[in-house]
Amino acid sequence: MRTVLPKFNTVYILAISFISALGGYLFGFDFAVIAGALPFLRDQFGLNEYWEGFATGSLALGAIIGCLVAGNMADKYGRRAGLLLAAAIFAISSLAMAFAPGLYFFIPARFVAGIGVGMASMLSPMYIAEVSPAPYRGRMVAINQLTIVIGILLTNLINYMLRNNGPDAWRWMFGLGAIPSGLFLLGVCWLPESPRWLLKSGQEAKASAILSKIGDTSFAASSIQSFRETMKGELKLPFSAAFGKAVLPAVLVGIGLAVFQQFCGINVVFNYPSNIFETIGASKDDQLLQTVFIGGVNLLFTLLAMGLVDKLGRRPLMLFGAGGLAILYIVIAQLLNAKSASVGIFLLSAIGTYALSLAPVTWVLIAEIFPNKVRSTAISIAVLCLWSAYFILTFTFPVLAKQIGMHNTFYIYSVICMIGFVFVWTKVKETKGKTLEELETVFAGH
Repeated sequence: MRTVLPKFNTVYILAISFISALGGYLFGFDFAVIAGALPFLRDQFGLNEYWEGFATGSLALGAIIGCLVAGNMADKYGRRAGLLLAAAIFAISSLAMAFAPGLYFFIPARFVAGIGVGMASMLSPMYIAEVSPAPYRGRMVAINQLTIVIGILLTNLINYMLRNNGPDAWRWMFGLGAIPSGLFLLGVCWLPESPRWLLKSGQEAKASAILSKIGDTSFAASSIQSFRETMKGELKLPFSAAFGKAVLPAVLVGIGLAVFQQFCGINVVFNYPSNIFETIGASKDDQLLQTVFIGGVNLLFTLLAMGLVDKLGRRPLMLFGAGGLAILYIVIAQLLNAKSASVGIFLLSAIGTYALSLAPVTWVLIAEIFPNKVRSTAISIAVLCLWSAYFILTFTFPVLAKQIGMHNTFYIYSVICMIGFVFVWTKVKETKGKTLEELETVFAGH
């Protein structure tokens, strides 16, 4: 007897995924805007390397709080409520940074922006993973990464166009973030709630109606049945449940992936291009122009990754990224030491390698490897670790570059990538093509 495959409403799936992924766009904006603003902030606030690192990394400290807030809110009030709050925080913090009268106002405002980033970085991929059928899930979650890189590219372009608008150009760079924040807020008002959260909350009729919009009635029925089986006998679980023997292996893999994505070092190229290119004698205009090239390459290779993540699989792409960056960093370190202008080509190659692998695939894996019963808690733990690692990376880079030299800092990142390659090879299993319920046993402890 031939199995009848369910039919899916791809237009609807794409629409709700793209709107949710606008949180990723704002993530990209707040992540990238500092790269264009730093040359101005150095002059405006007289930043040394420690304050420069803290002004950049304060976003991550806020993001840590955002992850904790989002995890609790997602379980109590739903994914949609969390996305609404994140959108409001993005809008308020953009204006606060733009009108900051001094450094001691600017840094708390950037910290608040980080709360929105942390919430979106957890909730957007989790929401997309929960509304997307298994055959589409990798590409749909990768849309979140696509909007992040579009946010980075457009922000870099705007920063470059504003570069000659006087010493207060940085205020416009931050303030313009209020526009996409407002659009995100309006879009989230239209989004349906996650059907998995509705089922967990006992609202089966609403969940069935949404699942029937995503696919046909057979898809809705099978999804509800699968969810019932994985949640059978489960009560509301405490935070400590994420560290239980059965789920701890998956949580540790998620933490390892999250930390490695940051400690691999590529985000210093996104956040500190002016520092890096200044060492080879580039002008301020050229430094800002390089951020545009970085954003363009990032977007191009992210688009390529979206077509490969469900074809080649997650694990091969992660191995390619870790190994490729380890080699490229050695070359970059040597060229920086020689003060060679050709370092730009290899930095762009590193961006492309990362965008094709570690950038999107890490978020896909974090969104899908955890069991239903602890998914929101486990994702919040992994993403919290990711932002902690990002703070350490961005705070230490200016200090390391001054103390041991820029080129030696990239040698350190190369060694970390070698360690990451071994971790992925030994600990990460393939997840492509499996439903979230089937993945319950893939990373489980035995």
